[in-house]
Amino acid sequence: MDSALIAHITRLVLEKLEHHPGQSPSTASAGPTASSSDHKMVKIWDHLSDRPHIINGAERNEERWSFRDVGSDNTGEPRVEDILPPLETKPGVDQPQHADALVALRASTPARIGVGRAGPRPKTETWLRFRLDHAAAVDAVYGEVLPELLEKHNLFTVKTMARSKDEYIRRPDLGRRLSEEAKRVLRERCLFQPQVQIIVSDGLSAEAVIKNFEDTYLSLVQSLQQLGLKQGTPFFIERGRVAVMDDVGEVLQPEVVVLLIGERPGLVSAESLSAYLCYKPRRGTVEADRMVVSNIHKGGIPPVEAGAYLGQVVQKILTYQASGVALVQKEH
Repeated sequence: MDSALIAHITRLVLEKLEHHPGQSPSTASAGPTASSSDHKMVKIWDHLSDRPHIINGAERNEERWSFRDVGSDNTGEPRVEDILPPLETKPGVDQPQHADALVALRASTPARIGVGRAGPRPKTETWLRFRLDHAAAVDAVYGEVLPELLEKHNLFTVKTMARSKDEYIRRPDLGRRLSEEAKRVLRERCLFQPQVQIIVSDGLSAEAVIKNFEDTYLSLVQSLQQLGLKQGTPFFIERGRVAVMDDVGEVLQPEVVVLLIGERPGLVSAESLSAYLCYKPRRGTVEADRMVVSNIHKGGIPPVEAGAYLGQVVQKILTYQASGVALVQKEH
């Protein structure tokens, strides 16, 4: 979710409540105990809380809800964690026959199992979690990688033939081809015929690059240096697909290409990074010649561990001069 957008919308709501015509400050504040001293606070219904509600100093244990104030940090901005508090994860099935087995099953997977239902509909928490995960997936696709992150690691940017995000989504083939301007820039700025060429692309999840690229990249570079492998000039491809490495292979002719790219987001993770590897990719390379290390994120393969492992895979590719299915056949 976009933290800046959330904070901006919340500020507008606060201003609206404070200056609402025909409404006094005390009535603008939600909750039966609101006073003039807290009329600038927004009250959020906490339907999942089991904590008792305090009214006039007395504890009301029979109440199954409470109000929660949205505070602000030292900058005066509302705290995102208070605006969108994390949803609790309670067993959704009432009185399951095998409760222990259900708990163990839910702990073994992030899939939506045993969430229960309210009549024919999903429960409130299940529905809110689904909407939140879906919004995160959309944000990941339409997000942008921060220029500061690329500049920090001296990555310049080139583009594919996809001229916009919408065209990139509708025309996957355009994301597989570098623009003529991009090819010219690569010839001018990149080392020709390196052993290992590292590429980074937003792909279908800019959030994956923002969250996981740095640790993966630094670990990979360190691993390649320890193995004595020579690296090319790294760069970033905006709106790239996996097969764009073929165009890079045609222009720079490296022995191995490593492409770190944001994967298509799902409803479990919207920040999964993948690393695709290929030995001498060129136009006409088939998918069986590519290799992939996927699920690089905090809930999957740790980025630092993935980077170190990628160095070993690169060394193996160079040793056998093959990748993908051909590498497996040569190993055995």
